[in-house]
Amino acid sequence: MMEAHRTSAWRGDYQVALGGEPFATYARSTWRGGGVLDVIGRRYELRSNLWATSYTLVDEGGATVVSAARVGRREWTVDSDGTTHRFRRASMTRMEHELVVQGVTTGSLRRTSTWRGDAVADLPGLPPLVALFALVVVLTSWDMASAAT
Repeated sequence: MMEAHRTSAWRGDYQVALGGEPFATYARSTWRGGGVLDVIGRRYELRSNLWATSYTLVDEGGATVVSAARVGRREWTVDSDGTTHRFRRASMTRMEHELVVQGVTTGSLRRTSTWRGDAVADLPGLPPLVALFALVVVLTSWDMASAAT
């Protein structure tokens, strides 16, 4: 299980733990969707389109590692290494997304604290970097929606 904890009440920065051990930090961009991920000493850039409906994770060499499409819709996808992972928003009122494999819910991304902005990702079968990417994408989406209200 992956846990994200907001580091500041004023910014969208997070520390992420995997299995209780430090795994990554995420510094969200102030003016647009995206930011910088530092994963155990490796740096990645999270980029989004103008409407924050698609995201890509780019490594230090500029290569796309993983991407997401249709973010913010009821159903959206994450593509990595030729594999498409399907997600579905659990409901309009809860901050939760489900990982769906062959029509069966197998995992979830959910907000655990609205005040602090904490969240957890329970995504069995996904590589850690792909799970982290999905978590950061929904955190960014939730933070942007919260700032807009």
